[in-house]
Amino acid sequence: MKNRKKEILKVAAYLFKEKGFSAVSMRDIAKAMDMKAASLYNHISGKQEILSTLILEVAAAFTSQMDMITSETLPPLKKIEKVIEIHIDITVNYSENIATLNNDWVHLEGDDLKKVVKMREDYEENFRGIIKEGISQGAIKQQHPEVILFSILSTLRTLYLWNEKRGKMDVNILKKDMVSVLLNGICISN
Repeated sequence: MKNRKKEILKVAAYLFKEKGFSAVSMRDIAKAMDMKAASLYNHISGKQEILSTLILEVAAAFTSQMDMITSETLPPLKKIEKVIEIHIDITVNYSENIATLNNDWVHLEGDDLKKVVKMREDYEENFRGIIKEGISQGAIKQQHPEVILFSILSTLRTLYLWNEKRGKMDVNILKKDMVSVLLNGICISN
């Protein structure tokens, strides 16, 4: 039964990415799986459970990785490099979930919505702290931390779209070049 649920989640994630959460019905998911809609309910309670599962899975991955990075005693630029790399890894491994997180999180309800909003706020605050530390240490140019945060996160949050259009680049090249491009724009040159 666990494998069937995973299949349902995978199919739903793909459909949510292609059409958006609101445009996809349980009937659409069942049809894509070549089964009756009523049979889906043997494995899952409904669209809200699917949405929560997809989003919380990827949000938890980001949160746990950020927690590991912030607890390490590394220079700020090395921490930012690691943040970029984890975004790339998670994007490559959870492309559909990322699309759902970015586009459909507003459809979450109750505690799940509160949890995701809190995770996102904490994640951004941790990232902001790393940037501020880099600025105070002179490793990052004296630019507004919010602009730096927005610039990096905007690029990383839309990576799933860009990478798919470009034919899914080799992850190692993607990491090397994205880290270089994003960091060289904020590093003080010697």
